Amino acid sequence: MRRLAAVAALLCVAWLAWLHETRTPLRAISAPAIEFDVPPGANPTSIGRDLQAAGLVRHPLVFRALVALRGSGPRLRAGHYTFEGPLTLEQVLDKLEKGEVARRPLTFPEGRNFVEMAAIAAGRELDLARFLAAARDPAPIHDLDPAATDLEGYLFPDTYDLPRGRDVEAALVRRMVARFREVALPLLPRAEAAGLSLRQWVTLASIVELETAAPAERPRIAAVFLNRLEKKMTLGTDPTVIYALRLAGRWDGNIRKQDLDIDSPYNTYRRAGLPPGPIGMPGREALVAVLEPAAVDDLYFVSRNDGSHHFSKTLAEHERAVDQYQRRRRAARSPR
Repeated sequence: MRRLAAVAALLCVAWLAWLHETRTPLRAISAPAIEFDVPPGANPTSIGRDLQAAGLVRHPLVFRALVALRGSGPRLRAGHYTFEGPLTLEQVLDKLEKGEVARRPLTFPEGRNFVEMAAIAAGRELDLARFLAAARDPAPIHDLDPAATDLEGYLFPDTYDLPRGRDVEAALVRRMVARFREVALPLLPRAEAAGLSLRQWVTLASIVELETAAPAERPRIAAVFLNRLEKKMTLGTDPTVIYALRLAGRWDGNIRKQDLDIDSPYNTYRRAGLPPGPIGMPGREALVAVLEPAAVDDLYFVSRNDGSHHFSKTLAEHERAVDQYQRRRRAARSPR
């Protein structure tokens, strides 16, 4: 009986010790947050040691025992974690099982070129020069677009979780290209069936993206440009001139009449057809708009100055719209 009582007492003590180790928080409420990395391929033994070194668990052996009891080994997720507050060992393990990694979201809006994207990245403490260097390397897209001299048009605008570690900028750029492939490749056969190469499709979509902020207008804007291409007309679109001015180091935020004469393959007032390549990063809606243009005969459009456009089939109608929405507005603004 004494032996049974002793064994029972030992089991009780062991159980209480187990509860203390697994369900009693190690850190105080006021303790600062701890950043913790689980490398890819790390095993429970190394993770337990690292957790102890970070002050998140008392004993690595207990961590390993809990992992074994729960069968958590295959579910432990690599990544960067932030541990805040008085977490128990069970809560720490829950976080690692669920892969609740610390997020650093960064959003790139549609229509930005890669220089503007680099500036956005630099605003989140990434290195501007390294991002630009990665964006100027066309290797990640050469299998799809051998003519690409950089990644303009192929860094998909979206929200990304910033990677950590070395070469963050290059890793982010690779992820953006991968996201472009994920979105565009299922649609590419439709572009090719319409007689457009990947580069032509993305180039036209980038122009559509920059010509209107109204999603409902994109298919009609795309139709105008496709109609003009079919009739061998120049596209005559300001965003391509702005891109040419940027390349020449002459863009100051304003486009002037003399700028429309800039000698550049991107000047679609002087050069027929599409420019040599994309002028920014189109989103999925702009890519789809080129594949699903509105069934209209429009050849012109002009801004109504309220975010929408007036569309016209003839030059005479377009001139009247320009007079209504642009010339009279400028005259009303000029001093008398």
